[in-house]
Amino acid sequence: MTLKPRSQDKIHQLLNNGVDIPNPVTLDIGEEVRLDQISSKGVKIYPGCRIYGEKTIIAAGAQLGYEGPVTIDNCQIGPGVELKGGFFKEALFLEGASMGLGAHVRQGCLIEEQASGAHCVSLKQTILFPFVALGSLINFCDCLMAGGKNRQDHSEVGSSYIHFNFTPEGDKTTASLIGDVPKGVMLNQAPIFLGGQGGMVGPLRIGYGNVVAAGTILRHDALEENKLILGKSYREVITAHTPYLYSGLSRIVENNILYLANLVALEQWYFHVRRSFFEGQEFGDLIYAGALHKLSLAKAERLKRLKAMADKMPLSLQRHPKDAKAAFRKKEFQDKIQEISELFYEEAEGRTVGKLREGFLAKLNRHRSSQGEGYQEVIKSLPDSASEEGTRWLQRIIDDLGQRAGKIMPSMALFKR
Repeated sequence: MTLKPRSQDKIHQLLNNGVDIPNPVTLDIGEEVRLDQISSKGVKIYPGCRIYGEKTIIAAGAQLGYEGPVTIDNCQIGPGVELKGGFFKEALFLEGASMGLGAHVRQGCLIEEQASGAHCVSLKQTILFPFVALGSLINFCDCLMAGGKNRQDHSEVGSSYIHFNFTPEGDKTTASLIGDVPKGVMLNQAPIFLGGQGGMVGPLRIGYGNVVAAGTILRHDALEENKLILGKSYREVITAHTPYLYSGLSRIVENNILYLANLVALEQWYFHVRRSFFEGQEFGDLIYAGALHKLSLAKAERLKRLKAMADKMPLSLQRHPKDAKAAFRKKEFQDKIQEISELFYEEAEGRTVGKLREGFLAKLNRHRSSQGEGYQEVIKSLPDSASEEGTRWLQRIIDDLGQRAGKIMPSMALFKR
């Protein structure tokens, strides 16, 4: 068996650089892959792996393919990441993240430090904050999950769990917030537990400290915190189905706007806070750029799905013309979706936002000068007053976007509850 000449040359160069490749003949590397973006420090690539994409980065200590072959396509893989088997495309993994055999992690995923998945986990357009743990046999696309303080006290999703993210009408305006950005980034919140063999029908929001019992299909927001949630069983019912009714349009739009606003807040967190922690790390600038790219992909995906639903409003009005108030909301949503979309690409600034941000950054920098350089250590050890100010800064970004969206679509009565 012989290797393709160019792939063979690349593999020989990686071996010469010190990358551990136990069976080089089984490895395939695309011509576009930049070898100067693959670390020579402690990287091990097991047999059967495939590495593609000019934007692929593999940092020190990464381990690929221990449990089965791994395919990587334009992924940014941080220090000490373990991808044990599966397919990974246009996703980013920060230090110490891991995925087990059979993982399928696709576009727009941002897996932060020490977040993990067991075997057969499917993710797309998903953001996991540090320490979040996913069990096995999970489909968890189109959501953001936070909560927890360390690897012993973390948010978790039990095995055989599904985030239902596709409606009978073909909509994917279903992104769910499990936790949030303003509190979640502080790494000091109570963990959220989603019991196994359950699911949630997006778009939903769940508060910190909540425990959803195994087998529960969650269909409503659970914004109170520290509750035990047991879902009721549904009897078999056969009844009329009314496609394109969109009776809950305001709630759907509101939850989508909140999700987008949280993405903007997370962008600001990366730009003003996390950026400096990447400086000095191997490939730090490239990994930081990859994180921003994933957040940009996430915003674009959510807006694409909102616009696709807005395009269905004429059909909904045609099929369900009788309710005048509902008809007005649908028409307003259709007419104003472009203006709503533009909100999330404007400068996230304002006098109050800037004042809160600068106050928090001053406290963060003073604390960091005495605490050290590690991101998790610095953030987790912040005084409560500093964490609270940082949360107020990010929450103000979200609130401002929500208020502006509400003014653009007044008939929706967004954020009035």
